[in-house]
Amino acid sequence: MYHQVKEFLKQKLGSRYFKILKSNYLFLKSLPYSSNLNKLAEIYQCDKWGAHFYTPHYQSYFRKLKYKKIKLLEIGVGGYHHPNIGGSSLRMWKRYFPFGKIYALDIYDKSFVQEKRIRIFQGSQVDKKVLDNMMAKIGEPDIIIDDGSHINEHVIKTFQILFPKLKDGGIYVIEDTQTSYWPGYGGNSENLADPETMMNFFKNLTDGLNHQEFILPNYTPSYFDKNIRFIHFYHNLIFIFKGVNDEPSNVDVTDPESVEADEIRVI
Repeated sequence: MYHQVKEFLKQKLGSRYFKILKSNYLFLKSLPYSSNLNKLAEIYQCDKWGAHFYTPHYQSYFRKLKYKKIKLLEIGVGGYHHPNIGGSSLRMWKRYFPFGKIYALDIYDKSFVQEKRIRIFQGSQVDKKVLDNMMAKIGEPDIIIDDGSHINEHVIKTFQILFPKLKDGGIYVIEDTQTSYWPGYGGNSENLADPETMMNFFKNLTDGLNHQEFILPNYTPSYFDKNIRFIHFYHNLIFIFKGVNDEPSNVDVTDPESVEADEIRVI
C-alpha cells in the first residue's frame, strides 16, 4: 500500500515536488528525535543502525558538535550504479547537524541527492586530482567518513590523501572494516599480519602515538605520528582523532642508561 501511494503521489506531483513533500514529511516525523541518531537512522532508512551498529558510537563523539557550523564529508552516497537511489545517511547527517554543511563524493552521478546544505561531488576516492579539487571547494572538514568502496587499498590511499586536509581537532572515520578480512576486497583472514589490509595499516599507526618513546636516534616522525592524538577501534568501525601529538617521554630515551630495566622509574 505504501509503495502504491508513493508512486501515485510521485506521478501527480512530479519528482521535484514529491521530493519536497517527502523531505518535509521526514522532517516532521523526526521532530521528537532530533538528537537521537538511532531513530534518525530508522526514519531516513540509513543502514548505520540496524544493518550496522554505528550510530551509538557516532552519537557519543558527535554530540558536542551537534549545534556547531561543522563541515562533514562522506565518501560514498549509496545506491551504487542505480541513478535514483542513495543519500540516506546524508539526509540523516543534515537533520542531526542543523547548522552543518554536508558534502559527499561518489563514483556515480548522484547529483539528484543535492539540496540545501547537501552538495555532491563525482569521482573516484583514489583520484588525487579529484580529491584535491573537491577539498579546495570544501575547505577543512570537521568530520570525514569513508563509507565508499571498502576496498582495502582504496581506504588506505584515501586516508593518506584526505587526513592531512582534515581540520585540526577533527575526526576521521572508517566504516565496514570487515572487508579487511575478505579477499574480494583485498583483505586477508588467514594472515592477520598482512600489511596490505586496512586493519593492519591503522593498527600500525598506533605505534606512532608513542613515537617519543622510540630508541632510534635518527628516527624522523611521520605526519601521522605528529598529528594523530588517539585511535578507537570498534566492531567494523575505526575513529581517528586529529591533533598535535607532542607529549614528551617521561624519561630521556636518548640516554642509554635511562632505558635500562633496572634504572627505569616510571612516574
